[in-house]
Amino acid sequence: MQTDELNMYFNNMMVLGSVGRVITEWKDIPMELLMRIVSLLDDRTVIVASGVCSGWRDAICWGLTQFSLSWCKNNMNNMVLSLAPKFTKLRVLTLRQNKPQLDDHAVETIAANCHELEDLDLSKSFKLSDWSLYALARGCPNLIKLNISGCSAFSDAGLVYLSGYCRKLKILNLCGCVKAASDNALKAIGYKCQQLQSINLGWCEGVSDVGVMSLAYGCPDLRAIDLCGCVLITDESVIALANNCLHLRSLGLYYCQNITDRAIYALAHSRVKNKHEVWESVKSRYYEKKNEEEEGLINLNISQCTALTPPAVQALCDSFPALHTCAGRHSLIISGCLNLTSVHCACAFQSHRALASLSH
Repeated sequence: MQTDELNMYFNNMMVLGSVGRVITEWKDIPMELLMRIVSLLDDRTVIVASGVCSGWRDAICWGLTQFSLSWCKNNMNNMVLSLAPKFTKLRVLTLRQNKPQLDDHAVETIAANCHELEDLDLSKSFKLSDWSLYALARGCPNLIKLNISGCSAFSDAGLVYLSGYCRKLKILNLCGCVKAASDNALKAIGYKCQQLQSINLGWCEGVSDVGVMSLAYGCPDLRAIDLCGCVLITDESVIALANNCLHLRSLGLYYCQNITDRAIYALAHSRVKNKHEVWESVKSRYYEKKNEEEEGLINLNISQCTALTPPAVQALCDSFPALHTCAGRHSLIISGCLNLTSVHCACAFQSHRALASLSH
């Protein structure tokens, strides 16, 4: 929506004010109503709207909490430098890029102005260095969700520094951060970010059992961990997760070829072993969601884990009925494991029984 269209749109509006009179001037629109209108606009038009008049500019700058510049193909860096000092109340900022545009100065500007930021997506920002992580650590300590997947220039020193300040982190995406996601960094995260619930370590080939076990011991509320392509990890990582992360729902082990039946049986047995502890935790904190909490694993990727055998994986399926191998509901992914074709979820057995009853 361009400026002329925006003008025509609001000129044609007949908005009743709180006192029952017709509002004919834009500046008289109540802030609450203005922000409701803004919430219906795309992010490009929000920028246009902020330039309509000083009243709208101030209202939008004060009231805007969520914004994305992922649509900006060529000028994202300058846009950030211009908008970050104005949109200081942002809680969610998405800066995902198709080609690298952002530099450290832009992130430093965000950190210097947007201190209430909770959710930041900087994925594919190849140009950023550790200076960006240092700035975020100092300026945005309330971060809960951070996506720096593909930011290959970050080092583990920057990530260690960040974890010391951003201790409220619950969701962290480090996919492809080969230099940053070291065992040393994961030790720091496990020690300092104990509220962590989800972490993506996909294709971080330097991660070993030391780092994963640090997370398992330090972050007991971990719900999802993606270890796809972490070729160094062994059964010890999975066993630590099974024994310590009672709320684990999603686990990615694609191409982790050192994983054996020992790890799978540990996951299966954790269902029984931890049932009492989970139930007590559920009763005290989330009584109304006890069924959801008790479900346990609902997603597992063991593609290319060629050392696994059907009895172990079937035992896991039997322990966690939310794991499905049936068409359209693949939450247990076993592609590349030709020896596991005999493994079936509960749906397959129910279907077989239904067909058998019909035949009789």
